Amino acid sequence: MMKAQNKDCKPDAGKPVTLKTLAEYLDLSPATISIVLNNSPVAKSISPATRERVLDAAKKFEYRPNLHARMLRTRITNTIGVIVPELSEGYFTGVMLGVEQYLLQEGFLYFTVSHLGRADLREEYQELLMSRRVDGFLLVNTELSVNVSLPVVGVSSHSKSPGVSNIMLDHDFAAKKALRHLYDLGHRKIAFMKGQRYSLDSEARWQSIVSTANDLGITILPELCIYLEKNLWSPELGYPPMRELLARTHDFTALFCFNDTAAIGAIRAIQDAGLSCPRDISVIGFDDIIVAEYFNPRLTTVRQPLHKMGWAAAQLLIKRIQYPDEPYPEEVWFEPELVVRESTAAIPNTSRPRRGNGR
Repeated sequence: MMKAQNKDCKPDAGKPVTLKTLAEYLDLSPATISIVLNNSPVAKSISPATRERVLDAAKKFEYRPNLHARMLRTRITNTIGVIVPELSEGYFTGVMLGVEQYLLQEGFLYFTVSHLGRADLREEYQELLMSRRVDGFLLVNTELSVNVSLPVVGVSSHSKSPGVSNIMLDHDFAAKKALRHLYDLGHRKIAFMKGQRYSLDSEARWQSIVSTANDLGITILPELCIYLEKNLWSPELGYPPMRELLARTHDFTALFCFNDTAAIGAIRAIQDAGLSCPRDISVIGFDDIIVAEYFNPRLTTVRQPLHKMGWAAAQLLIKRIQYPDEPYPEEVWFEPELVVRESTAAIPNTSRPRRGNGR
């Protein structure tokens, strides 16, 4: 039977409300109060009415838990370290929106650091975050410098380190969707853009492209390949390489870019060369960043479910922190989607033959 609320034990005004005073007010044990307020796994064993009474009283008296005491007791700080290559708008923004929303829901804070592709910063930041007693690491397109004893979840990190859970995109499926789209539009001479060597998605995506092109009978010509090198996260990434390719030849009808940011720069180079996208050259991007739908022309792209991937990464990491003895998956796979917009089109039947080194 539910005990009556003890009206005589109302917390004194001006004094901090503790678990003990809440327990006396509600005529419940401090353990019960703690279980409900911390949403412990055994909280479901407590009746909904009792849980509601506890939550209402905590809100009424503005109860604030002693986080320092809880940290000493549980050794959990409710903070995680997020390590990323960069903080620009685009891929990172999409992933982090999912991460932030889940962490906010669960009451976790996070430190975010960007290593800019530098190995020394990756190692230094890892040590600094551990010194701040983070409960775990969330890596975005980043590898750990050394193995750690904390839970680790990576988004597109392709990590082989023990103890790391990987949130992965199916690059084979992405390549098949993109190249089949171009093939069905009549494109056979296709230029390809490979990502920077430090980008952990670069090699996996390239191997998927090579395999799919072979299956479709599309020849990847070395003279039609662009290899990104610069450490940039603006459309400038794709502009100079595309301009250099166009200075050598116009003998191709489509371009498959490493990401949307580079695709936007490549389209600008096409236009500056007096050509049109997609009339002269169709372009496919990768990621489906926010501006892809509003660029002119609207960008056809392979959409990564970035928000879902970020949410899933944060959810898995918190689960591993809270339930360290439970089994966890080494890989969680997500399927991309081809979003067809205005930057790709069929080759016109009246299209003039293309020639190298000229228009």
